[in-house]
Amino acid sequence: MKRIIVTLLAACALLQAGAAELNWMTDLSKAQEQAKKENKLVLIDFTGSDWCPWCVKLDKETLSQPEFADYATKNLVLVKVDFLRHTEQPGNIKKANEALAKKYEVEAFPTEIALNADGKVVMTQVGYLAGGPKALIAKLDKAKKE
Repeated sequence: MKRIIVTLLAACALLQAGAAELNWMTDLSKAQEQAKKENKLVLIDFTGSDWCPWCVKLDKETLSQPEFADYATKNLVLVKVDFLRHTEQPGNIKKANEALAKKYEVEAFPTEIALNADGKVVMTQVGYLAGGPKALIAKLDKAKKE
């Protein structure tokens, strides 16, 4: 019995580790180039990862889950636009993040914005989206069809 529990815990740890390996970029122009080459959507996550409880909840319940990681690997190029308050951030990243928030009129956190390969906004989700990976994946799949 002890072996089974240890094996299950190890499997869960590996799944979580796999989900953590998603490649979140910070440069939107590079992400758009990659999305165009790979025919994927760009998902921009506007977050406050070190101060926003809803952002932390979205990351824990959706963006860090294996189901989302599998979907993202096949369908998305990911960009994290993080507005840190308690952690030092390079000035150029801070300035670029502010410019993106202004461009996409982001006024609340978290905000998820999906762009097609041409850079057109095809989905906007403001605030925490309940329902875990399934809910976000459904919105992204709908956006891909439009």
